[in-house]
Amino acid sequence: MIAIIDYGMGNLHSVSKAVERLGYETIITADAKEIMEADGAILPGVGAFGDAMQNLQNTGLDEVTKFYASSGKPLLGICLGMQLLFSESEEYGRHEGLGLLPGKVIRFQGDFKVPHMGWNKLEFKQQGPLFDGLTPGHVYFVHSFHAKPERSSDLLATTDYNGQVTAIVGRGNVYGMQFHPEKSGELGMSLLRNFLALTGARETVR
Repeated sequence: MIAIIDYGMGNLHSVSKAVERLGYETIITADAKEIMEADGAILPGVGAFGDAMQNLQNTGLDEVTKFYASSGKPLLGICLGMQLLFSESEEYGRHEGLGLLPGKVIRFQGDFKVPHMGWNKLEFKQQGPLFDGLTPGHVYFVHSFHAKPERSSDLLATTDYNGQVTAIVGRGNVYGMQFHPEKSGELGMSLLRNFLALTGARETVR
């Protein structure tokens, strides 16, 4: 079972449907027990960092998510959900994040189009199970802020958008994708499939 964490902000159903298409059972839930019992968890997100953290704190799902990460089971943040994994964000003021990965979320700076919206090619920076059998290709981004990990070892993939931009992060069992894998064609779905394989969840009959 894969838990899609429901804190009131996110593309819950599109992520859930993508996971189901890959042959895994999902549950969209805000229940701590259901989340903790899941083989893997996904933290999606669309919107502002501060609002998302407020929702997580108001529901207690901030602590549930951190406890889930500490359990060793695979956790994936998508888009805003990836940014929430970091220590803090400067989006509309300073906001503390979940602190699962050290680093800061900052606004794009420069004379170019923001938000970053569209298809950009990934560059894999490290080897790992997320990239097994895959060749770097294009995935779909929509964001105005980007993460700056403190540790280079946490940076798994980048893309070029007027400079190198964090695209995939990971440490241990915690992963994040700035783009939307569920909207990123074959490569996005393959990356999501490789994450789901890490959970050890039993695939359903397709």
